[in-house]
Formats: sequence, structure tokens, C-alpha cells
Amino acid sequence: MRLLIVEDEKRLAEVVAAGLAAEGHAVDTAHDGLTGLEMARSADYDVIILDIMLPRMNGYQVCETLRRENIATPILMLTAMDGEYDEAEGLDIGADDYLTKPFSFVVLQARVRALLRRGPAKPAPVAWRFGDLTVDPATRTCRRGGVTIPVTVKEFAVLEYLATRAGEVVSKSDILEHVWDFAYDGDVNIVEVYISNLRRKVDTPFSRSAIKTVRGAGYTLAANGG
Repeated sequence: MRLLIVEDEKRLAEVVAAGLAAEGHAVDTAHDGLTGLEMARSADYDVIILDIMLPRMNGYQVCETLRRENIATPILMLTAMDGEYDEAEGLDIGADDYLTKPFSFVVLQARVRALLRRGPAKPAPVAWRFGDLTVDPATRTCRRGGVTIPVTVKEFAVLEYLATRAGEVVSKSDILEHVWDFAYDGDVNIVEVYISNLRRKVDTPFSRSAIKTVRGAGYTLAANGG
């Protein structure tokens, strides 16, 4: 999943982003409301974590603008305020949930998971099946037949993204955008490394060829599991 954190406390944003990235999410950050609004407009996020007290444009204004533009991405609002009227205002303008600082990261994780489960309009299936290959986003596991294949968090994220677009050709840049993050400026060939690792684990031991290279275009996951 791809998440956006809009939080002007840079250290807090870094800590939350690192924790969510460790769960396999691609996480982008912005430190003012106007930048956060532009990022939310320009990319397809699954959840936005939005502080209220932001420079340039506050969180209420960001949320209200997104909803007015029919951007339905679930929004979890963060604030140091502690009052039922502040919470009510956030929910009334279209926020989906509300968390008061200081908060437990475990609670934030649970709130994000709850928002991911309920929308918008593209819930993950219980599991994807491609022939004898099963990709299960609920448990973050993949199997060939009855054999569970050990993969890393990032390897699973790449495989999961290919699974969401099985049968389509997915470019390196698409994979980078959805599995890494907006700020990634490393070698794009890192995608090849992960694809190679996945083939070594998911295909080669089973004499299959599910993950295919389309020369000059990208990669595709065969709908029949190879």
C-alpha cells in the first residue's frame, strides 16, 4: 500500500514513516499543508495521515479541499489538540478517523490497517490465485501448491503489486512508485534485483515461469501462474 504522511514535526514524520515502511508500505512525507495537498492530488494513495496544525495550509483546509475535489482517499487526522469540538470538525469535513498526540505507534498502525480495510473501493481479495501460485495479502505469504515460499517484506510488496495487475505489463517506474516511495532517487535497477530474487524463489524451484520480462516495457505476472 502507498501512504502519505503530512506532518510538520519532521522527526515524528520520519519515525512514523520508518515504522510503516517496515510493514512493507511505500511511504511519502510532506511537511506543510500545501505540499501535502499537491502530493495527494498527484498520486494514488491508500491512506493519508494528516496533521491539523500545519504551515501554509492547515489540515482542515487540506481535508476539505480534497473532499471538494472528490478525492476519497481515507484520511487519519493527527493533532495535539484534545477536544471533542476539534474532533467533530475534522470528521464533519470528511476525515475518516482522528488520533490525538501523543499517540502509541501500535494504535496508529491499527487505525491505518482499519482504514486500509474499508476503502476506498478497492479492497484486497482474501488471496490471489494464479494456477498453483497463491499470493495472500492478509498474511503476506505466497505459496506454490502447499509449499510456503519465504520472501522478504519488500519482495512480497513487489509480488503483491504485480498480482494486483496480473496479465498487464508493469514498468519499472510503476513498481518504484508503488513499492518504494516518491523520494526514492537510487538506482532504478533495484527493481531488477527484486524481480530476480522473486524468480529464484517463486519460479525456479518449481520449474515455473510466472514472472516474465517484456523487453523494453517491464514485467508481467502470468494469470495462469506460469
